[in-house]
Amino acid sequence: MLRVHFTGQDLTRTRVADGADPLWETVLSLHALRESRTEPALAAWRQHAVRHGPGPLRTLLPLVPKHGYFPDFLTPFAALDGVEPGLEAVMSTSRRRLRAELTLLSGHRALPGWARRIAAGEPAALRHLARSLRTYHHQAIAPSWPRIAQQVGADRALRVHALAQSGAQAMLRTFGPVMRWRPPVLEVDYPVERELHLQGRGLVFVPSYFCRDEPVALVDEELPPVLVYPAAPPEHAEGPRFRLYGSEALGNVPALIGVRTQARTAAEIRSGG
Repeated sequence: MLRVHFTGQDLTRTRVADGADPLWETVLSLHALRESRTEPALAAWRQHAVRHGPGPLRTLLPLVPKHGYFPDFLTPFAALDGVEPGLEAVMSTSRRRLRAELTLLSGHRALPGWARRIAAGEPAALRHLARSLRTYHHQAIAPSWPRIAQQVGADRALRVHALAQSGAQAMLRTFGPVMRWRPPVLEVDYPVERELHLQGRGLVFVPSYFCRDEPVALVDEELPPVLVYPAAPPEHAEGPRFRLYGSEALGNVPALIGVRTQARTAAEIRSGG
């Protein structure tokens, strides 16, 4: 469980993002890409994504495991303003953060050898990462952006109405059952035990189409606090969540993209080798 601790100042600074965050949707969709659930529309979307984005996936999937931690620098706060501001922020990430976050990731899984170039902040490696994020977003996410925006917008309208009519605490009570407001703490379903003290910074709630089951928070508590949560489907929505794309069967994603890992990369990242 994640326990988010609010002060009076935090309540006045808490808000809902203006819309879907393109990099959060891009990164979280990489989880959906490998889900075993057989929702027909999502399965068709996976086929479309893999068919149109195998090149970017070779770079992105090793950095975003199916479960658990992925680096905070992939979802910068600047992406709330759009894809390109977000990608500029990714490429501007400090070497200290790159090394720290990839070292943390390497403690959970073996990384490809090229990851140490990102950890070292090599400009060419960061440009390649940004290009992979941009290409995958444009090819696999952008075609469905109207549907994503519709669902996120409907959810946002619900939260903003509660905030405007009755204040932040009333809005915090609208997030059940995955989040429970027990003043001054918001209890959030979360895979690990964690305490987050906002310390007057407030919290930005980011409704997300591709966030599923449990909300997601940044690991680095020095970054602006955000909480990404599953956007509730519009009550009037009917039919498949995604328009079906005609394509061949998905098959095995890791085999398709040919991801290779090198266990020694973890030590290289830590040592700076």
